[in-house]
Amino acid sequence: MSTQRLLRVTADDGSLARPDLLASALAVHRQLRPMLPHETTAYSAKMERVFAGGARMTVAVDTAGRVTGLALYRIYENTYEDLRLYLDDLVTDEACRSQGIGKQLLHWCEAEARHAGCQFFALDSGTWRPQAHKLYFREDFTITSFHFVKSVQS
Repeated sequence: MSTQRLLRVTADDGSLARPDLLASALAVHRQLRPMLPHETTAYSAKMERVFAGGARMTVAVDTAGRVTGLALYRIYENTYEDLRLYLDDLVTDEACRSQGIGKQLLHWCEAEARHAGCQFFALDSGTWRPQAHKLYFREDFTITSFHFVKSVQS
């Protein structure tokens, strides 16, 4: 089990607090979201727009200062769960999987949710990610609904 330092990339107001960590997160983030820009400047611009929309990012960093995982999340209120922390993205570098980094990031997010007064901690996970699902079940997440999507682009 690997213990990483968890560092905030964004400030509480959504501003970019650690551009160095954001740039270092690109390669790991693209392992989950290959549609993200390849180039650091474009990735940073994209993520700053996402942060402006309410998302926050925390990264796991090893003793060499390398980003080994990340959590992209947001806290918001809705009509059926009141205040909730929603985890947009959770990814561990492929070379570091099954070392407890994802679990450490999940626990960090859960503590963040409690600190913010959230009633729930929620996430969606693609049906093609059974290894991630094993982690979520071990961490007491339950399946409560189906997630439906329809493209509106022609």
